Amino acid sequence: MLQRWVHTLWALLLLASVAQAQFQFFENMFGGHRQEHARQEPQNVASDSSWYQKNWEGARCNNYLCPGTLACVHFPHHCPCPHDTVEEKVELGEGSAVCVSKGGYKPGEAARKIELARKGLI
Repeated sequence: MLQRWVHTLWALLLLASVAQAQFQFFENMFGGHRQEHARQEPQNVASDSSWYQKNWEGARCNNYLCPGTLACVHFPHHCPCPHDTVEEKVELGEGSAVCVSKGGYKPGEAARKIELARKGLI
């Protein structure tokens, strides 16, 4: 009788372990570890402006805080371009400036094109 009870207990434990393995297999197969995988990867920046607002509010500047780069400068037209490797800052006069994509292969090509456009030549 004891031997039969031991065999029954072993059979139940075997069935339980097989069922557990089966559920783990299907959980993994159908994306059960996606949440675990997502925790390991960096999160995307929020689609609202909360990250920017938090950094804007935390920035300390006694002069002018540039809205695009959060750089602290003396005058608004001194703000750097956010992507200075691919943008060129062109001062338009009267203390204003814009950042435009670098054009051509020569330095100052973007400024030359803006000046031509201002004169109505292009």
